Amino acid sequence: MTQDITPGMTQEKYADGYSRGFDRTVRFLVSRGVVRDTAEEAAQAAWTRAWERRDQLRDPKRLQTWVNSIALNVFRNEYRRRQTSELPPEIPVPPRTNPRTIDLRRVLEKCKLAEREMLEKHYLAGYTSKELAAQGDGTASGVRVRLLRLRRRLQMLMREKRVRGQSASAAPGAFGQQSPAVQSS
Repeated sequence: MTQDITPGMTQEKYADGYSRGFDRTVRFLVSRGVVRDTAEEAAQAAWTRAWERRDQLRDPKRLQTWVNSIALNVFRNEYRRRQTSELPPEIPVPPRTNPRTIDLRRVLEKCKLAEREMLEKHYLAGYTSKELAAQGDGTASGVRVRLLRLRRRLQMLMREKRVRGQSASAAPGAFGQQSPAVQSS
């Protein structure tokens, strides 16, 4: 028994359109960059959705075009849904502040105020050793020697800090007590 849903669109005509048009719909999606397996799924969903809403089709001659537009929308909606429902991959995010910068600030706190000012003027403000000497910090060669000694002292303090930081992870158990594994050996 043939059932008329829309003028000129019978179940047989729809089935005939499906058998001729399914592969066309898949090719249409593949031509838009959709992977073949995904295109087949979207085409199947589109033809099913078109069947469910066949009463909305105004011109039975435009069945293929109508189903292709449904298929493209099905794919786009599924693509958007997957993007929002899937968690992003674990991407390591570097800290905004370099931990060495924090360590350097702590080490700089151990310097005298005059030494810290000299370092800031030379390395941050860009003063030369001659300019620093003209400000009353001695001779240009004396300023260079003081800067060299300060850099070496800071490097030594930073190394000590790193060594202490590494040994802290290998240190005895919590609150200064030895872990049971260390006590038994």
